Amino acid sequence: MANEKLLKLLHGLAVVLILGIILFPPYWMVAASLKTESQLFAIPPHWLWDTTLQGYIDAFQQSPILSALWNSVWVTGAAVGLGLLVGAPAAYGISRYNFPGRKQIWFWYVTHWMLVPVVILIPFYLLAVNLGMINNPWILVLVYQVFVVPLVVWLMVDQFRSVPPVLEEAALLDGLSRFGVFVRISLPLVKPGIVVAGILAGIFAWNNLIYAFILTPAQGARTAPTIALSYLGGYKVPWTQVMASATLISAPVILGGIAVHKYMARGLTMGAVK
Repeated sequence: MANEKLLKLLHGLAVVLILGIILFPPYWMVAASLKTESQLFAIPPHWLWDTTLQGYIDAFQQSPILSALWNSVWVTGAAVGLGLLVGAPAAYGISRYNFPGRKQIWFWYVTHWMLVPVVILIPFYLLAVNLGMINNPWILVLVYQVFVVPLVVWLMVDQFRSVPPVLEEAALLDGLSRFGVFVRISLPLVKPGIVVAGILAGIFAWNNLIYAFILTPAQGARTAPTIALSYLGGYKVPWTQVMASATLISAPVILGGIAVHKYMARGLTMGAVK
């Protein structure tokens, strides 16, 4: 009994320690965005301070953070929407049909994440230049498909495999077309998996820096992560402004994850148990 209580205590302490390690960086980011420069660099650190919004005011007045956030919102939405539109039918076809090369295609999708993004940056840059799409946010939407579609397929194949084939066969007997079965039977049953795929693809598209920095360098075309990077130049870095911008950039991802967290566990485990 004593050993059991000790184990529970140690388990609780480990959970608190891990949560502290995970939550401390975002806490420090938000706290730093609400301090003055002198408070931020004070030694010892100020754990209690007079809150100021000057960092956010400077971020809005001295950088195009609002337009960058809007660019990130619609680029991410378009990239995720297009990725799901292409990836979900591809995943359904791989999970339901036997055709020559199916295993090879599936292997390509699964191993695609071994590709280092910087390796194909120069070809994409040359392609964008030849097409006249430098500083056109649509180039980011198209380039992100190279990573978003394999991610969606990878996650969705097992989701579709978890749908009992007898349900689809019954719908076919009732007169539905194969496309109708896909849209009206299979997709609703794997909704948690679609949500998870969309979330993970959205996080990738929102956080991507290297492609956005190279392919959309103009101020009006920048996405949010590139704005944060633009502060790190010159002789003085406005750290409170950097932290305020980082908080604004991180907030949509964090709040979105909290809003749909109920789908995460179910979506990630669907198809794991037969």
